[in-house]
Amino acid sequence: MFKNAKNDYLGWLVMVGMVILLLEILFFNRGLIFSLFIAGGMIYLGRKKSGKKLGKVLFIAGIVFFILSIVNMLTFKFILLAILLHFFIQYFNQKKQPKKLSPELVSKDPTQIEETLISYEPLFHNIPFGQQKTPLGVYEWDDVNIQAGIGDTTIDLSFTMLPKGEAVIFIRNIIGNIHILVPYETEVSIHHSGIVGSANVFGNYGGKLFNQVFHLKTPGYDHAEAKVKIVTSLVVGNLEVSRI
Repeated sequence: MFKNAKNDYLGWLVMVGMVILLLEILFFNRGLIFSLFIAGGMIYLGRKKSGKKLGKVLFIAGIVFFILSIVNMLTFKFILLAILLHFFIQYFNQKKQPKKLSPELVSKDPTQIEETLISYEPLFHNIPFGQQKTPLGVYEWDDVNIQAGIGDTTIDLSFTMLPKGEAVIFIRNIIGNIHILVPYETEVSIHHSGIVGSANVFGNYGGKLFNQVFHLKTPGYDHAEAKVKIVTSLVVGNLEVSRI
């Protein structure tokens, strides 16, 4: 019962937050979308011209402008208030009804066999800032499933042995570029979603993207013994998939 009440409580918070965001955009802060779009454009141009002084200035200014736009939102202030209210309610409930722990004895079925799990060190980790690359030498493949904030991700599949079946690369990024190098004999499926940026897949699919989603795959993908499924999403940035 307490779990259901908690879910209802969180559901109401999300619903109220969505209503406040909608009202803010329609009536109180109509320039919010424009401000976020300008900030994203400044960050994108700054990344594109990162080697120049103007690019660095645009990138930093875009980040500052983006943060200020978010902080000044009425919805952001509501979220902070809701978080404080949530912790206050949790603290009050713990003081009012302290949690009691009692030992529970469970008889183990002699025929039950415990399952053994093997832990692997992933190739990449979730990071808020910075670049990530596969090792320069030979490495053992492990499927990629990461979320990144601001930074570039480079994956070179020529230094690893892909297993039989479907290898998966799943990358969600806010701002940055994704570059994936694939051997010529490897079949590939690509699902990409981008808000602002560009895409270049094997040199024959490119151009600017604005709030688009596309799916491409090589002709022999469905029947290949070893293949790679690439799923990427970017708010601001470029996707490049090339042969090596």
